[in-house]
Amino acid sequence: MPFAMRRLVVLSLHTSPLAQPGTGDGGGMNVYVRELSAALAHAGVVCDVFTRSDDPAQPDVVEVEPGFRLHHVVAGPQAPLPKGALHAFVGSFTDAVEARLSAYADDEPDAPEAIHANYWLSGVAGHALKHRLGLPLVSTFHTLERVKAEASPEEIDPDDPELRARSESEVIGCSDAVLASCEAEASQLVELYGADRARIEIIAPGVDHAFFSPGDKAQARRAIGAEAEGPLLVFVGRIQPLKGVEIAVQALAQVADRSCRLLVIGGPSGPHGEEEVRVVHRLVERLGLGGRVLFMPPQRHEALSTFYRAADVCVVPSMSESFGLVALEAAACGTPVVASAVGGLTSLVEEGVSGYLVEPRDVDGFAQRLDLLVGDDLAATAMGGAGAERALAYTWPAAASSLHRLYDEITAKSLVECR
Repeated sequence: MPFAMRRLVVLSLHTSPLAQPGTGDGGGMNVYVRELSAALAHAGVVCDVFTRSDDPAQPDVVEVEPGFRLHHVVAGPQAPLPKGALHAFVGSFTDAVEARLSAYADDEPDAPEAIHANYWLSGVAGHALKHRLGLPLVSTFHTLERVKAEASPEEIDPDDPELRARSESEVIGCSDAVLASCEAEASQLVELYGADRARIEIIAPGVDHAFFSPGDKAQARRAIGAEAEGPLLVFVGRIQPLKGVEIAVQALAQVADRSCRLLVIGGPSGPHGEEEVRVVHRLVERLGLGGRVLFMPPQRHEALSTFYRAADVCVVPSMSESFGLVALEAAACGTPVVASAVGGLTSLVEEGVSGYLVEPRDVDGFAQRLDLLVGDDLAATAMGGAGAERALAYTWPAAASSLHRLYDEITAKSLVECR
């Protein structure tokens, strides 16, 4: 079905879709914005993606591929800033996006028809632009403050703990549609923010099966230099308390097979990231796991597939996850997943079929499930195959097709009045 809409404004204020996932504030959202914009562009929708410039050497516009343009706009210092400092520059970001769109207006055959904001900071900017430009607003939050506050209280901003939650509530109340990745996230939006369920659209992210697909484990281990005998676990994600890497380390210490190793891929993120790195290293030393926990810096997104294939199990011990892209990518590579029973992970991992779900922070529970998998190659292979089969249902073109329908619906209606 051809796309009726021709041009979309995408906001990704705090992190560029071209930034390295696993570094700083880069994570699954970077992949989401990049892959979804590319899929929409392939289907005929010009996507103008706006992000904050954090380096004066960055060009004003990068044509990522035909129909997918990344705009760097100046909002505050052109230097990396912690996410907590960015709210002060949302206004200047909003003004810069509006000015850039105005400057391009005479040269573009099609005017923007909708705004898609990613994360709460972009949501605040999108809320303002909706009213200035008279365009419908679609919001994807990726994480929600009130969910994080329940799961990991140490992540709350001590200066204004309700600033983000209040802003999220305002954006939700004025969005023409709010995207959720799964039913669990939709329920959180309703229960914690009073969202109108009729305006919530469940659209799951996808996975690029050209990269993330099953392959030869031995070859993958040779490729990453992890040929030593014994089971290999992998953790992929930013190093911060919310992601639970400490749980993975403690669970490893309880796994019966003492040749089992844990590969941790990622870098520090957020206000507590550097301290979390120190905590994890001290924990490894205290538990005598120095030779069994291997730390690697963030990897190029497509290169992660080799690490997933090399592993016997992917461990996802997060305290909260709106979706859990790591679990989906690992499953697509035929690797069973042991994950926390939170958020989107509960829809991605089929208990006892493609992996196991464990209550968050339950070290014993993680260790027991890991023992079941690393001690039974047949069961692990069967679960990995089941996960790969389930993952085939998740594609970026399918997500783009669902968004096409949604964009067409909301652009045909009058704008939602703010509550």
